Amino acid sequence: MTRLRSVPPPDADDDLRSRVRFCPDSGQIWLHENRMLLVHAEAQALLRRELIDTLGMERAQGLLMRMGHASGVRDAEQARKRAQECSDLEAFMTGPRLHTLEGIVRVQPVTIELDRAAGRFYGEFLWENSWEGQWHRHYYGIHHEPVCWTQIGYACGYTSAFMGRPILYKEVECVGMGHANCRIVGKPVEEWDDAAQHMRFFTPESIADQLFELQTQVEQLRSTIDDPGGLGAEMIGQSPGFRAACELLRAAAGTHISVLLLGETGVGKEQFARALHRMSRRAEQPFVAVNCAAVPHELVESELFGVDKGAYTGALVARPGRFERADGGTLFLDEIGDLPLPAQSKLLRVLQEGEVERLGGAQPRKVDVRVVAATNQRLAEAVKAGRFRSDLYYRLNAYQVDIPPLRERKEDISPLARHFLEKYAAINGKKLRGFTDLAKRALLSYAWPGNVRELQNMVERGVILAPGGSRIEVQHLFPCSTQRLHVEGLDMVDSLGGGSWEAGKSLCEAVLNGVMTLDRIEAMLLESAVDKARGNLSSAARLLGLTRPQLAYRLKRLHETGARADAAAGDTAEAAR
Repeated sequence: MTRLRSVPPPDADDDLRSRVRFCPDSGQIWLHENRMLLVHAEAQALLRRELIDTLGMERAQGLLMRMGHASGVRDAEQARKRAQECSDLEAFMTGPRLHTLEGIVRVQPVTIELDRAAGRFYGEFLWENSWEGQWHRHYYGIHHEPVCWTQIGYACGYTSAFMGRPILYKEVECVGMGHANCRIVGKPVEEWDDAAQHMRFFTPESIADQLFELQTQVEQLRSTIDDPGGLGAEMIGQSPGFRAACELLRAAAGTHISVLLLGETGVGKEQFARALHRMSRRAEQPFVAVNCAAVPHELVESELFGVDKGAYTGALVARPGRFERADGGTLFLDEIGDLPLPAQSKLLRVLQEGEVERLGGAQPRKVDVRVVAATNQRLAEAVKAGRFRSDLYYRLNAYQVDIPPLRERKEDISPLARHFLEKYAAINGKKLRGFTDLAKRALLSYAWPGNVRELQNMVERGVILAPGGSRIEVQHLFPCSTQRLHVEGLDMVDSLGGGSWEAGKSLCEAVLNGVMTLDRIEAMLLESAVDKARGNLSSAARLLGLTRPQLAYRLKRLHETGARADAAAGDTAEAAR
C-alpha cells in the first residue's frame, strides 16, 4: 500500500509541460498524441449555462459528469504508460497535474492511499480556483449542493481507469456552496452507502438511448434509400470520384454489357466487381474470379475454357473451365492485360458468340456469363505495342469505370479506417477505443501508394499491436517511423505524405540559384501529374487542384513553348552551318 500524507513537490510538471506542443502553422495544440483545445472559460461557462437552462439542472449535471468522465479516462492512458517507468503514486499524480495544467482547477493532494494490485484506494484532494464552481456561483448564486460536475466526473473517470475498478468521488465542500475552496474524497464504489444515488449520473438516460436508437434507424433507412442496389459493407466512401464510379456501376447493373474496371493496384477493383454482381439480376448465380497474371500462360486456356479428356498428356478427365462454372452469373477477370494473345482471341469469341469450346473439344457449349475485366495497365498502349488485341480492347472498353486512388479520396480515409478497425477488432476479439489524434492525422497525411488494400493491412496491424482497451497510436501503424516520429515531432507525419517543408525550400533555392527555371518546374509538375493519372487529364487536373480546361491550356502553352525552342535551335544550327 502506497500512502501519501503530505503535498509532494511537482517533480513531473516539467515532463508534462514538455509533452505539450503548440503548432502555430497548423493551428493545433497537442498533448503527446492527443489534440487539445484552448477555449475561453467564459464561453465554456455560457455553454454550461445553456445546457442547464435547456435540459434542467439534473440532466445537465449527468451530461457534464459523463463528459468529464470521458476526459478523465483519456488522460488515464498517459498515466498507465508512465506507470511502466515510475512508481504507481508518481504515475497516478499525472492526472491531478494534467487537470491543473489544463487550467481546470489547481489540485492539491491531501491524502492518497493506493494499491493497484489489491485494488485498494482512498484519496482526498483540495481544489483551488475551480472555474466550474466560480462560474456557477456567478450565474446562479450560492447553490445547496456541490456543482463542480465536470471536474468530479473527470476524477471518477481518471481514477477508475487507472485503478482498473470503479472509484467514486464525492465533493464534500464546494465554492458553489459558499466554501473558500472545494474538497473531494474518493474510494471504491462499494464503500459508499449512497453510491447508487451518484453513479446514476454516469448512465445515459433512457431518452438519450431512444434518440440514439431512432438515429440509427434513420441512418439505416437513409442508406436503404440512398443505396437501393446494396453496394456492400466494403464499398465505403463519399468522395466525388468514388460516388461517380458507384453511379456508373449502378447504371450498368441492370444490363448485360461487359464492364472494364480501371485503377491502381489495391483500389478495390474486385470489390467493385462483386458489388456489380450483387446489384444485377445474376446475384443468385455464381461469382467466379480469376487473376490472369497468377495463372501460367500454358494453363490459361484450360483454366478459362475447360479441357476435354485426352486433350493432352495427363488430361485423364474432362474439366469445366471458369466460364462454365460461372454460367448464369459473373466472371471477374482481374489483370486482363496479362492475358496471352491466344487466350485473348478465344475470349473475344466467347464475348461475341456466347459459347465456349473446351481445349481438345469439338463441340461448342453455350454459356450465359457476364464478363467484368479489370487492369491497372494502360490497355491502349498495350494495343499499340501489339500485346493486346485491339478488337478485344474495344469490346471490353464499351463500358469503362475509373476507380480513383485513395490519395484522391481523402474524405474516405477516416470512414474506411473506422470500418477496418471494427472488422479486425471483432476478428481478434479486442475492444479498442479508436485512433489517437496524431494517428488520425498520420492516416490523412500519408500518400497511400498501396491504396485501400494498404490501409486495410495497416489498420489490421494496428489492431494486433495496440493493447486492449486503448487507442491505436502512430507507432502501431507506422512501426518503422516510430523513433523518428518521436524525435522530430509532428513534422514527421507531414513527411509521410511527401509534404516536407525542407523539400520545398530546396526547390526554391534551385530556382533562385539558376539551377532550374519556373517554366521547367511547371513542365515537370504537369508531366508528372499526367503520368500519375495515366493520361487522364481530368484526374491529373484534380491532383493539381486545377480544372480540366486550365490544365489543357497550360499543357498547350508548354508544348507551344517547346516547339518554338526547337525551331529556334534549328535556325541557330542552320546559321552556324
